[in-house]
Amino acid sequence: MVNTGTLDWPREAARLPGQSDPAFDHAGSNICLDFHGDPLRAGLVVYSDGNHHMALEESVAQFLAANPDVVDVFYTTTPPGPLVAAVGQGVLHIGNLALSLRPDVFIGPGNVLDKLIDSGAMESHRAFMQSRGNVLLVAKDNPKGISGIAGLMERDVTIAISNPKTEKPSFQVYSDTLAALASEAGFDGAALAKLLAEGGGEDGGRVRYSTVIHHREVPELLASGQADVAMVYYHLALRYCRIFPDVFDLVALGGSFDDPRPGPEHQITRYHIGLVGDGGDWGAAFLDFMMGSQAGDIYQSHGLSRPS
Repeated sequence: MVNTGTLDWPREAARLPGQSDPAFDHAGSNICLDFHGDPLRAGLVVYSDGNHHMALEESVAQFLAANPDVVDVFYTTTPPGPLVAAVGQGVLHIGNLALSLRPDVFIGPGNVLDKLIDSGAMESHRAFMQSRGNVLLVAKDNPKGISGIAGLMERDVTIAISNPKTEKPSFQVYSDTLAALASEAGFDGAALAKLLAEGGGEDGGRVRYSTVIHHREVPELLASGQADVAMVYYHLALRYCRIFPDVFDLVALGGSFDDPRPGPEHQITRYHIGLVGDGGDWGAAFLDFMMGSQAGDIYQSHGLSRPS
């Protein structure tokens, strides 16, 4: 089990200005970092994957500010698999809590949204944003001096990565990128891919996996000393370095901290958006907002870009 009590995550709440409500949570038991808003008051429900959660939060806040009659937006930032199932069954379970919800908008990789089209829940979707490659995340001051792909090949270096069973899309992006970079640098890329797929077992190998939500759990693995380096999207590493500047550093795999220039070895992820059914009262307006320049500027400020 990943230690999730090391980092003091900032609250993410896309609310109208001036809202302040009583709160209760206990790290490790009753804390929900990736479910946002009030499902009872919300005029808009958005199911989204979580890798771009920092940009989505700001975008939702700006949409609310421009459309206060929405009152609130309930949105998720979790792996999309369970959310697809929840669309079909009409209920989402969060621990012992059950929410009978139907989303108005769904955001995620195109192949995930294709499943909603196949089921008849969605008619179409569009790519609205994409990642800017992948980088290495290390502890502050980089104690093991990892400067690139060669560092991952050292036997005393423990690697953190998303789970190949519960978060297949991100794991494949990271694994394929690292294997290609290793091969390009003259190492055995196939051996590295095999290590990443099989090296996190009960024998305490060189790989540490997240369990379900890698964008929360992988940085916890580094912060708690359970791993030395992690492979993550550039925009995730940028977020961690911004909110935890005394905890993390970023090692670029092409370009620099402020100007990543991923080469052809990098797998790029595109994020798609579409209406579920007719999108309810506010879904179409939110989709238009996310396709517009304001949301585009927000996502760019968080290390993502419009599809090329």
